[in-house]
Amino acid sequence: MKDRGNRALFIASQPFFEWRGSPIRLGYDVRAIQENGYDVDFLTLPIGERRNVPGVRIIRAPNVFFAKRISIGPSLLKFGFDGIMFIQALGLIIRHRYAVIHGVEDCGIIALILGRLCGAKVVFEKHSDAKSYKKGRVMRAYAAVERFVMRHADAVIGTGPGLVAQVKELAPDTPGYAISDIPSSLAEPNAEGVAQARAEMALADDDVLATYVGSFAVYQGIEILFQSMPLALAQYKKLRFIIIGGSETEIAHWTAWLKERDCADRVSFIGKRDPEALPCYLAASDLLLSPRIAGVNTPLKLLDYLKVSRAIVATNHPANRLILDEETAVLTAIDAEAFAAGIVQLANDSELRTKLGGNGRQRVDEKYNFSVFRDGLRDCYAEILGKARLL
Repeated sequence: MKDRGNRALFIASQPFFEWRGSPIRLGYDVRAIQENGYDVDFLTLPIGERRNVPGVRIIRAPNVFFAKRISIGPSLLKFGFDGIMFIQALGLIIRHRYAVIHGVEDCGIIALILGRLCGAKVVFEKHSDAKSYKKGRVMRAYAAVERFVMRHADAVIGTGPGLVAQVKELAPDTPGYAISDIPSSLAEPNAEGVAQARAEMALADDDVLATYVGSFAVYQGIEILFQSMPLALAQYKKLRFIIIGGSETEIAHWTAWLKERDCADRVSFIGKRDPEALPCYLAASDLLLSPRIAGVNTPLKLLDYLKVSRAIVATNHPANRLILDEETAVLTAIDAEAFAAGIVQLANDSELRTKLGGNGRQRVDEKYNFSVFRDGLRDCYAEILGKARLL
């Protein structure tokens, strides 16, 4: 058995794997920690696609609740699994000497308790703003626990500067690290895959494809997105909207809404796409959409958008502004009319699309890649463990 300095326990009550932001990041987290020289035990839920990460031991909680899926954010079901995972983690700290226990979101309190029991350093990773969820007794309790963890952890990682600012305000003595998300796939689009995706999405060679990727959650600005469609389609006849994501119920609802406005035939819902295939679908599009209306962390979709050198239309919201500016996107007021106008502007201007797309790819190459992500985790661990920081 290696000594304490080379072992980490990573705990997250998220499906692994599932096609959305947090589970995607978890895979990068444990891969980066392992590549930084740690033996990693990854304790997670029994839900989601079974995926392996080279060099990482994945341990799943037993599915005593017979759950097939779990909602985003805190919930009673998730807290039930947290209790089971706490017991499992107790067994792990008895058998192994961990240097770091790393808890994500609601598992931060598990990491804190275990770390104090076994003498390991505690890292709390924060992916979201508790204010983004509906209020209630569960959320009030969760927010209180989260504040306690931030005050007592050895370090807090936030996925963006907004979340780290919250840490500094609440717990100024706790070291905070802003480690941004990176694109959901490290794969690059290839010519054959792009051609196949274009053939699937476009009905005519001169279609201009405006693509949205993501969930249909309110904070995504989904109402602005759909309300902008009839307005934009009325102004640009070759425009076609592509929607990647959404549940069957959500898709059925918005399809009916579009039919009432006589534009359903110019909007295609193609369901979810695996992150490894997503770059080809994005690269096959002409412009990409982010109508965000709430939140303080960077929308993961923006990193995928920037990576494929495609222009973006985004609402001028602080979450989008974390990595976008006028050099990489057309930024609009947060309403359907302005968003539609931005879409039409880009649809009409191929030169602007090329310029913005090139600037976006340059930004990813400089700041939002796996190497930068891995080094951020390396420095966080090294500093709380008192090791020499690698340069």
